[in-house]
Amino acid sequence: MNPEILFEDNHLLIINKKAGELAQGDETGDIPLIDSLKDYIKKRDNKPGNVFLGLVHRLDRPTSGVLIFAKTSKALTRMNEMFQKRNIDKIYRAIIQSKPPKNFERLEHYLKKNPKNNKTTVYSKPTADAKKAILEYTYLGALDTFHCVEVKLFTGRSHQIRAQLSSVGCPIKGDLKYGAKRSNPDGSICLHAHRITFEHPVKKEEITIIAPVPKDAIWQATNKFNS
Repeated sequence: MNPEILFEDNHLLIINKKAGELAQGDETGDIPLIDSLKDYIKKRDNKPGNVFLGLVHRLDRPTSGVLIFAKTSKALTRMNEMFQKRNIDKIYRAIIQSKPPKNFERLEHYLKKNPKNNKTTVYSKPTADAKKAILEYTYLGALDTFHCVEVKLFTGRSHQIRAQLSSVGCPIKGDLKYGAKRSNPDGSICLHAHRITFEHPVKKEEITIIAPVPKDAIWQATNKFNS
């Protein structure tokens, strides 16, 4: 494999995940990134023993962008704590079908996932077994027949951005499950983990990682919104 490595030291490995790549094993039986990356590091560094690599967080398979792995158990524990305490800023970009109702909005919903169909239902009020979900979106501008928003996550619920944007009439391009008109040719959805900022688990320095958007034309058009 030839991963797009955004950052690496003795403690962390951060890559730009491609849409379609599987972060960790699931019922499909396809080889997940965590296994492919272990093999990659073993061969690259000529390591005689097993390679430690821990997945810090997840990205849905059809989503692209920043994905963090820990190379030591200490780094994994500390990164997990940061995610649990939400001491990490996560910014996504999404290409959506419709212009959002506002240029900026904070969305608070309650989400419940149905494991049978792997789909999340959005509720406006507290509901049994539903978890509170919070995000903020900022409208960046139009892209021909589509629109682009930047999303800041405050909670990490399953399919959160996909479900919440759909609930306000803005399904993500290619996301048939949540109301898109048609799929993307490569099976992706136009959701990209664009930027993440956190304190290094060992060095205690603030790090910001930016993942370039995919190379197809509609994603490249969003680069005009870069500050």
